[in-house]
Order: sequence, then C-alpha cells, then structure tokens
Amino acid sequence: MKDVEDFEVLQLLSAIEYRWGYDFTDYARSSIKRRIRNTMIRHGIKYISELTPKVLHDQSFFQDMVKDFSITVTEMFRNPLVWKALQTEVFPVLRTWPYFKIWHAACATGEEVYSMAILLDEAGLLDRATIYATDFNDIALQKAKDGVYPKKVMQKAKDHYQAAGGAACLSEYYYEDGEVVRMKKKLRDHIVWANHNLTVDRVFGEMNLILCRNVLIYFTQPLQNRVLEMFSASLTQNGFLCLGDKETLDFTSVSSFYQPVVSEKRIYRYINFDSLQLITPYE
Repeated sequence: MKDVEDFEVLQLLSAIEYRWGYDFTDYARSSIKRRIRNTMIRHGIKYISELTPKVLHDQSFFQDMVKDFSITVTEMFRNPLVWKALQTEVFPVLRTWPYFKIWHAACATGEEVYSMAILLDEAGLLDRATIYATDFNDIALQKAKDGVYPKKVMQKAKDHYQAAGGAACLSEYYYEDGEVVRMKKKLRDHIVWANHNLTVDRVFGEMNLILCRNVLIYFTQPLQNRVLEMFSASLTQNGFLCLGDKETLDFTSVSSFYQPVVSEKRIYRYINFDSLQLITPYE
C-alpha cells in the first residue's frame, strides 16, 4: 500500500503543477503527506487519488487545499531574542544606509512583518525602510495586508515584545475594534505585499536584509539550496540573512558566501566578493 500511496502523491503533485503552476515536489515528503491528509479529513475523502480530479477541475477546491500546503505558523515577535539580536547587530548597519529594503519571505499572515515595522519605528529607521512581504498563499497574504488580528493573542504578543527589547507600549501600534485589533497605517504604509512562491519564482530585488524563518525545514536539501541561492542573488553585498532556529547554512551550497553574525540566532552576513551570479535578476 505504501507504494500505491507514494504513486498517488506524485500524481497529485504533478496535477497541481500542471494545472496551477505550484511545484510542491521538493517539499519534504512527510510534510506533504501530512498536509494532504489534513485536506482529506476536512473533505471526507478516503483515497489520495480522489483529490487529483478535484484539483484539475475545481479551482475553489484547489484554493482551499493550498491553505493546508501553506506554512502559516507565526506570531508577533516570535523567538524574542532573535529580534533583540537583530536590533543590536543588524539595525546599526541599517542605520548607515540612507535607504534600505527588507524582504520577509513566506510571511504567512504577517505578524512578523509588523513586528519588524514596529521595531524599526522605535529605532527611528522606519522612514528609511521599504519592507517587502511575500507568500504564495493569497488568503494568508490578504489577512496580512489587512493587519487585523484577534485581540486575545495580543497579551502574548506584548510579553514577547517586552522580551524583544520593545521600548514603548505595543498598544501604541494598533487600534482595538471589538474582539480584534487593527495595525496602524503608519506601519502598513512601509510594507509592500506581493505573491511570491519560493519554489518556482526567482530573485526579488536587491535586499539589505532577508528573513525566512522556519520554512526551509519543510524543503528537501536540493530545494533548500535553490532557495538559498535565490536569497544570495537577492542580497546586496554585506546584506543580512535571518533563518529559523532549526535551520542553518552549514552544508548548503551557499555556506562559503556568509559569515555568522549571531550564529545561535541564525543571523548571517553575505560576504561573497566574487559577485555571485547564481540566478539572473529580473530586468
């Protein structure tokens, strides 16, 4: 039965790529199967093969299924000590540039994007910044763009904000509206939201800082290398890359192009002076 299930998975992934252009073939297979099963449970489907015709012929079903494939686990100021390290080790360098760009790749529902905007504002750097926030999940991306979150999650966010070295009061950055909060316009004005799929799309501008945290762990090693090469081609010389706490550049195709800044927090600096051209940027 295992061989049959693997065949069904390959058939489904091929159908998704052929019909909709989303390539999930280099996601870790255990993760893919878990996400497929979530879809099957929600729709009362017994066999993986039953998903294939639905994906090919029902756009609304596919869009619903993509929600299970998307990695949307995030929260404001997640891993507070990482944010503190960014402020002490990266922000002083950002301050030396008259204008800089930050890319939050696979931003999910956007909580970490607003976390960055808040800390930049407190450091007096927000007016110099453009933050690009991307994801392939349009539903999550729209929620991020709206900047509306349940009020009940804000107490944990406040705790993390303080642990991250927040200098003011987090409530200064949002309005309460019943059971939700709405992030203030001065934060949203510095954020550009866009659909971007790390598995198939290419270079995304020249960035001074890229954050992609706890996403690469869901990819196979070849896909990790391709994405890291894209990040390298997207960074300015001496730019920074921040990964998740379970991720590392060790043993990857780009490891020699970076120096650790805070290795235990997975913050690296791009120092390749050979003008790496792994991927041609868009004209």
